[in-house]
Amino acid sequence: MHITVFDTHSFERDYLLRAAGTAHKLNFLEVQLNLQTADLARGADAISIFVNDDASAPVLEKLHGRGVKFVALRSAGFNHIDLDKVKALGMCAANVPAYSPYAVAEHTVALMLALNRKLTRAHNRVREANFSLNGLVGFDMNGKTAGIVGTGKIGAVVAKILHGFGCNLLAVDAYPNAALEKDYGLRYVSIETLCRESDIITLHAPLTPSTKYLINAQNIALMKHGVMLINTSRGGLIKTVDAIDALKTGKIGYLGLDVYEEEKGLFFYDRSDLILQDEMLARLMSFPNVLITSHQAFLTDTALQNIADITFQNINAWASGEKAEYELTTT
Repeated sequence: MHITVFDTHSFERDYLLRAAGTAHKLNFLEVQLNLQTADLARGADAISIFVNDDASAPVLEKLHGRGVKFVALRSAGFNHIDLDKVKALGMCAANVPAYSPYAVAEHTVALMLALNRKLTRAHNRVREANFSLNGLVGFDMNGKTAGIVGTGKIGAVVAKILHGFGCNLLAVDAYPNAALEKDYGLRYVSIETLCRESDIITLHAPLTPSTKYLINAQNIALMKHGVMLINTSRGGLIKTVDAIDALKTGKIGYLGLDVYEEEKGLFFYDRSDLILQDEMLARLMSFPNVLITSHQAFLTDTALQNIADITFQNINAWASGEKAEYELTTT
């Protein structure tokens, strides 16, 4: 197959080349897929896209007109592709549903610990030979109540880790996991109860019309004063302007973000020589109790290898005239 790989980054290229072997011809592009760049896939049998590529209906129509039949996502999330249009055009799309839940879960807890124990501030002080401990008081995780929004593969690993810290666990999910209830004493509750009772809230839900801005002014108002909020899932789960307002009042005492609702065109790229035009992100970065990483929670060697392997497992199936194991369908 001829495959055009959009939004390619240096950290993933070698993994993709190894997984592809000699069976396919790859055309690596650094640009993201959108209506203007879709023509670059002309003549390709398949394309591969990353988390911030645009596979909306108009883009898919243009790709289809250029001969593209298959779309291989290098991500678990698929909110950036119009599956109804994929079906209408007779195309196929597949994702990587589970590349390493441990990678994202461990990064989630790393954000919690770094915020709680003020590790960034402490590190900067020591580098300046300032060994004062004033302003660095944290809290014991043991005994705190952690609310997990979404107990799929990643959320389940987070539950396991936090149980090890001695946290009391609450969760929200349309499909309760009985094993988590049995093994870790996790309780499924409403989103309102989770917001009211949790000291720490961590988001692991997909971005859908029903979950967009799940964390908004109304739900934030229910939360404990000084709550810790972590998001390593999708930026659109949090209404950023409402989170900023809550940071100003101290309602949100700690905010850890690996994703941001307007991250497209920013995250994954070096913009250090430019003036930051995103005023919301600039405001977030001004708070000392906010820690932002640029969508790196997945970034481990294990995860990158699994993403590449499963991406080409899907592509190899299509090349053989078979259905990909992780083919996406409309519901």
